[in-house]
Amino acid sequence: MLTIGGLVFVLICVFGSYLAAGGAIEPLVEALPFEMWTIGGAAIGTFLMANSMHDVKHTLGGFGKCLKGAAYKKSDYVDLLSLLYFLVRLASTKGNMAVEPHIERPSESAAFQKFPKILSNHHASTIICDYLRMVGMNADDPNQIEDVMARELKKTLNEELHGAHAIQTMADALPALGIVAAVLGVIKTMSHINEPPAVLGAMIGGALTGTFLGVLLAYGICGPFASRLNAVILEESKYYEVIRAVLVTHLHGNAPQVSVESGRKMVPNEHMPSFQELEEAVQAVQV
Repeated sequence: MLTIGGLVFVLICVFGSYLAAGGAIEPLVEALPFEMWTIGGAAIGTFLMANSMHDVKHTLGGFGKCLKGAAYKKSDYVDLLSLLYFLVRLASTKGNMAVEPHIERPSESAAFQKFPKILSNHHASTIICDYLRMVGMNADDPNQIEDVMARELKKTLNEELHGAHAIQTMADALPALGIVAAVLGVIKTMSHINEPPAVLGAMIGGALTGTFLGVLLAYGICGPFASRLNAVILEESKYYEVIRAVLVTHLHGNAPQVSVESGRKMVPNEHMPSFQELEEAVQAVQV
């Protein structure tokens, strides 16, 4: 809601100040459809030229992230740490083979079923199961596991950030596309040079609307959306860094409580549970 509120505030300030200063709205209203056709159509066309269909769909989905914000809240991090605590405690006390029934068929695991949001998160559940499965196959070198996980998470993050980069690239192009629309308006005006000054003034005003729209769309709408999407994706990536921190700390031979505490420190400060809150949550895990 804050994103929508900010957008409305921008539009009110821009157009409100224009009207309050005595500006006429008629030239903008008359020119707006054609200028938006030129600028918006060119922006969409270049966006489609520069991206695959998968990237286009992924970017469109990113606008939902901008409005909703990061998907993970404090309760989600507590649930994740609680599940990881159960799994690493089980591996520490009964051996890696005791974890196998949970990671081979997570949909049938009583541990995963206690946390349906994690179970429905294919990416998170896959990462947990894959790396615990690797540990069960004697790939228990913590440095090696940490390196592999870091490369996978970096790859995933780069893919997720593509949408934000695509929107930012479009934002960078919009002022130039606005100039294109303005130049076309000037060409149209010059072809009517014999018209009275009042007519020419209206045509020049319509042409300048293109430059105005290009700059407004770039710095007032698309640019902030790209920044917001980038921030949301980076915040969501911390969820997977928590998994990496817990599993790597576990592989270094630390106690389950130390492992989950290492993961807790990776939670964004806004959502990080206190030591006592996490301790109560993990102690309440009964499977």
